[in-house]
Amino acid sequence: MAGNLEIAQRLSVRRRLAGFILLMMVMLLVLTVSNTLADPLTGNDAALQLYRKGMLPFGLMVRAEWGANGSVKGAEAACVNCHRRSGFGTTEGKFVIPPIAGRYLFRPHGNQPEDIDFRYGAGFIPKHQPYTDATLANAIRNGIGRDGKPLNALMPRFVFDDVTMAALIDYLKVLSSDGVLGVTDDTLHFATIITPDADPVKRQGMLDVLERFFRDKNEFIRGGFQRMKSDKGIMYRVSRKWQLHVWELTGGPDVWEQQLHARMIAEPVFAIVSGLGGTTWAPIHRFCEREAIPCLLPNVEIPVNTENDFYTIYFSRGVLLEAELLAYRLRHKYVTPGRRRLVQVFREGDIGPQASAALADALKIAGWQSTSRVLKLSDNAAELAKAVDSVAASDVLVLWLRPPDLALLPSSPKPGESLFLSGVMAQLENAPLPPAWRENALMTYPFDLPEVRKVRMNFPLGWFKIRNIPVVSERVQADTYLACQILSESLGDMLDSFVRDYLIEQVEAMLSRRLVNGYYPRLGLAPGQRFASKGGYIVRFAQQGSMQPIVDGDWIVP
Repeated sequence: MAGNLEIAQRLSVRRRLAGFILLMMVMLLVLTVSNTLADPLTGNDAALQLYRKGMLPFGLMVRAEWGANGSVKGAEAACVNCHRRSGFGTTEGKFVIPPIAGRYLFRPHGNQPEDIDFRYGAGFIPKHQPYTDATLANAIRNGIGRDGKPLNALMPRFVFDDVTMAALIDYLKVLSSDGVLGVTDDTLHFATIITPDADPVKRQGMLDVLERFFRDKNEFIRGGFQRMKSDKGIMYRVSRKWQLHVWELTGGPDVWEQQLHARMIAEPVFAIVSGLGGTTWAPIHRFCEREAIPCLLPNVEIPVNTENDFYTIYFSRGVLLEAELLAYRLRHKYVTPGRRRLVQVFREGDIGPQASAALADALKIAGWQSTSRVLKLSDNAAELAKAVDSVAASDVLVLWLRPPDLALLPSSPKPGESLFLSGVMAQLENAPLPPAWRENALMTYPFDLPEVRKVRMNFPLGWFKIRNIPVVSERVQADTYLACQILSESLGDMLDSFVRDYLIEQVEAMLSRRLVNGYYPRLGLAPGQRFASKGGYIVRFAQQGSMQPIVDGDWIVP
């Protein structure tokens, strides 16, 4: 009997202990959940996350139904995918995505031209009755337009509670409605940015092009800056002059963002056009992303390698693209098993270290070993000769060097050596390689070939000649001219809707339509892409001293 009582007591203690542990686990779970949900996004922040990323408060994903076509959720269901970041909509083939910024949705109906004092865009019908909060909620939830008719089947049907719906509608009411710095009734203000380590010859060549292009733009304006009222009641349009501000940075990269912030306060601008960098552009990139300022097509050889940001658009990845081209070539050329060694030579303080690191990372998975030879002494042929002499016949040598160093190479490479060099850094076909090196070298060439681009280059070169602009750096000056042309055409399509997000969207839309692209065979941007030219060639040099590069394979898009 006593034994049974002792057993019962032990079981009771175990039950109480188990209950206590269970209670503690429940309390811990409640505490964890409450901490997770304690500070959800609310109001405009929550609506912005919903609009751009398809995310609800507490990290839940938006879900939308497409009828018989199924459903989408999360980022795939975000409004920005179709209506764009500006809310101004877009066109895709025969499909027209209407604008949903509040200035269009809630615009009071009017028949007078004075009622249409903003952009007339595809998909906007000015004589429709405006939406109300209730009719817009019905459109979002049930796909029924303000006229009581079903919306296009492309429009998903969203299930939102009243709080979420109210937050989204409030967000749309103010989307792209704020005044923009750098825009006045008669002037559009732009800046170009020059880093302290930028090449002085390229700097002057770029400024010659920018200043003359802006001068031409302003001379074209006739009759002052009076508003011109359309007799069709489509829009007002203002002819504005262009003002260029040259922002030359000083000191190290760690103080550039602070300088740019001060310049932006003193001289507000609508966008950054062109610009010239040296070993890094990262502080300028960060500044433009943080301040939501478009930075269009700067002349940089080592851009910030990201597709996730929005406001900075580059011509290409520069030497990072060259590293990808080389990695692609080497992976396909050396397909036999076994480890191979890559020897990369670059100068300290230039962009070679970043390019060589990118190439080493790209080849590591294929079993390549990479070693570096770093040049530190200026104009020292002995140091360079020692660096290249250490390369074995089975190695692959890659030169990330500028023309002054290339000119100091020994008279000939070692027999059997596989040699590659950066075309961007070496000045392409003008690379001053000794003759024996030219016979053996292969070069990355992320541009169209000279004979093919000749016709396209007649446009900028003819413009330079007529305006007496000396050609001191052909590619930089041609790219600067192209950046100005792209800006001008994009602004022309925008009419009076000077919204920074919309400028980026217009550049995206018009690049693929351009036929004259200077050095580039084609340019194009889809949403989420920020490098307009995406490929290149591997070339070799013609024999008998010719400067003409010859394609060694197809155009590569790595």
